[in-house]
Amino acid sequence: MATQKTQKKKFFEVRVPLTASKVFLYGSTIEQFNNNVIKIDLTKNLKGKSLELRAKISLENNELVGEPISLELIPSYIRRMMRKGSDYVEDSFILTCKDATLRVKPFMLTRKKVSRAVRNELRNTARKTLESFMTIRNANEIMSEIMTNKIQKELFIKLKKIYPLSLCEIRIVEIISRQTAAEMEVQSEERKARKKKVAEASE
Repeated sequence: MATQKTQKKKFFEVRVPLTASKVFLYGSTIEQFNNNVIKIDLTKNLKGKSLELRAKISLENNELVGEPISLELIPSYIRRMMRKGSDYVEDSFILTCKDATLRVKPFMLTRKKVSRAVRNELRNTARKTLESFMTIRNANEIMSEIMTNKIQKELFIKLKKIYPLSLCEIRIVEIISRQTAAEMEVQSEERKARKKKVAEASE
């Protein structure tokens, strides 16, 4: 009886937006990687900052494309930054940006011990700042600006007026769901209607 010939394995490249890192997967067929989730360590790209990108693979025109779904600071990086005699402030909330619903978890580290009132003020100001910054951008823009530290710098400037921080980071940003083109159109019309209503009320 003839034996079935096994297919020779090879490397398949995955194109991942937001990063220039080369990603290759080893397997028999390109189809087997469709809908898989990969993790990419961006530490070398970000000069030692330990950030991990997760992306979901899809097969498009016989090409593997990784759609970013989350960014997360590697826990060991947070532990290295912790110091005795300081407090940490963290939060977790959900917001809607231009094309997705996100879960955002900021993390702040103070230089010294601070009161609960100060921690609450830092937490509330961080949330308001991130919401105003992120709601007018799409998910990929948000992740790109976290990777380049742009969002963190904006946040740090706001928060240092309350209390000087030794660390101000976005510990996790995760895409919970993507919006369809129709949903984005409805959301855009709602924003226009709200702006018009506010303008009319101020006249």
